[in-house]
Amino acid sequence: MANIIAKKINIFGITINPLTMNEAVDYVSTWIRFAESNCKFIVTPNVNCVVQLSKNQAYRDAFESASMVVADGKPVVWTARLMGESIPGTVTGSDLVPAIFQHFHDNADAELKVFLLGAMPGVAEIAAGNIERTYQHVKVTGLYSPPFGFEKDAVECERICQLISDSGADFLLIGLGAPKQATWVNQYARQLPVKVAICAGATIDFLAGNKPRAPKWMTNIGIEWFYRMMTEPRRLAKRYAGDALVFPGLVWKEWTSRR
Repeated sequence: MANIIAKKINIFGITINPLTMNEAVDYVSTWIRFAESNCKFIVTPNVNCVVQLSKNQAYRDAFESASMVVADGKPVVWTARLMGESIPGTVTGSDLVPAIFQHFHDNADAELKVFLLGAMPGVAEIAAGNIERTYQHVKVTGLYSPPFGFEKDAVECERICQLISDSGADFLLIGLGAPKQATWVNQYARQLPVKVAICAGATIDFLAGNKPRAPKWMTNIGIEWFYRMMTEPRRLAKRYAGDALVFPGLVWKEWTSRR
């Protein structure tokens, strides 16, 4: 499979790759095994990402540089379809990461070496143990929980790049939240020797069992956001309320720009 993804649609001022989960896993596994270029990174926009993209140029620059952009949120998929664009469904970061691990678990000819960057201290250690117990041929070779505000400290960022390099990891899982995770990896991608990095939000917490995933039926009908808000109301209620006010206007702007 080629390094460059041919499938593309343009919406909300960004390019999205309308891939199925299996297609996304195939690309990632091929990049990890055969890519020789600098770190390829993946972003997975949901409603909050779209809202932040509308007002953050550095974040838009990161999306423009990303090697894969797959829709994380049902409203993004529904809006694309409303505009006449075909997206087969969501490919969330928190589902894509385990699918990649499962692929290497099922293919004994290659080991996947992973670095976990993010989550609160102690959480990545638990996630690493769970990953290695669940997925044969997946090994966590390094992890780090960076201090608050690290992205403004060039010396700390250089140290993180060196930690990742020393680990020998092929795959970097970044759980720093948006927009920080995407803008950081876009800035430092050339210094990262990993084959692939994915900006995957709370995925390290999910893998550790530190935060629960929504029931599958809620995910299927597009209300996983509601479950997450109810489990973390102090952190997420204000954010989701703000997104709910801004996103319809962005949809209307997209609609009128196409007419």
